[in-house]
Amino acid sequence: MTSGGAVYREINVGRVCGLLLLMCFLALVPLEQGIDQALQAQSRSVETLYIPSGNILRRLSLGHEGLLADIYWTRVVQYFGRKRLDRATQFKLLGPLLRITTDLDPQLVIAYRFGAVFLAEKAPGGAGQPQEALQLLRRGIVANPDYWRLWQELGFIYYWDLKDYASAARAFQTGGARPGAAIWMKALAATVAARGGEIQTSRLLWSEIYRQAEGDSIRKSALDHLLALQAQEEMEQLDRLLLQYWQRKGYPAHSFRELVTAGFLAALPRDPSGAPYRVLTDGRARLAPSSKVDLRLLH
Repeated sequence: MTSGGAVYREINVGRVCGLLLLMCFLALVPLEQGIDQALQAQSRSVETLYIPSGNILRRLSLGHEGLLADIYWTRVVQYFGRKRLDRATQFKLLGPLLRITTDLDPQLVIAYRFGAVFLAEKAPGGAGQPQEALQLLRRGIVANPDYWRLWQELGFIYYWDLKDYASAARAFQTGGARPGAAIWMKALAATVAARGGEIQTSRLLWSEIYRQAEGDSIRKSALDHLLALQAQEEMEQLDRLLLQYWQRKGYPAHSFRELVTAGFLAALPRDPSGAPYRVLTDGRARLAPSSKVDLRLLH
């Protein structure tokens, strides 16, 4: 009799739990209808979100904010895809939908990564809002501080969309220091720093990559970049001497031997590979055809 009563109680508990679960899912129906109403606004002249706050939806979701976040992320993709097919130039709901999605689930990293791409890409391919994309990624980094790929996306937006090479280099460098980050993050930081004119930063980063490299190919690549940086810096110094010679003599030098004769140089300059530098007709220092330094690595 006792065992039968226990079974009866378990059945009742199971029914109650099932009923509660059903009620929870039914409670999401009005929310889903609200989402549909909000997204139907894209066919009107003004786009509107009827529930604009992810925090409000979180409180109304009865503990199902993760599920609701997935629904909203699906809506983001559908909204973006439809806008692209229509070759639209306005994506008014994209930012708010992404904000709601990530408010509901701050660990939904795919929403930060691809949402930032959607926002940053120029119309008609995207919303053309790189600054809003940066804000989205920064929120993602706060919520997921060790996820290095968010720093990768941050660096790409600075690099490709804003042409802010210094900020891009810092993003790649910071992300490269995160646990599990790919080594090419540091390489990207070094290359972008060189393009942005931060020669010393680039040299320090490539030197670190050279010291930490586990494979010969990575070590050789780091060394090649270091030699290119050295050659670039030396040519800039030689250009300054060539200008001083021109200003003092009243005519340009046609070779570095003239600078040696005039006392501007102690000896004929050679690049890091041992090849002599030469002076071109524009009066600037250049690498010789026999040089093994590849300046293309810096561009």
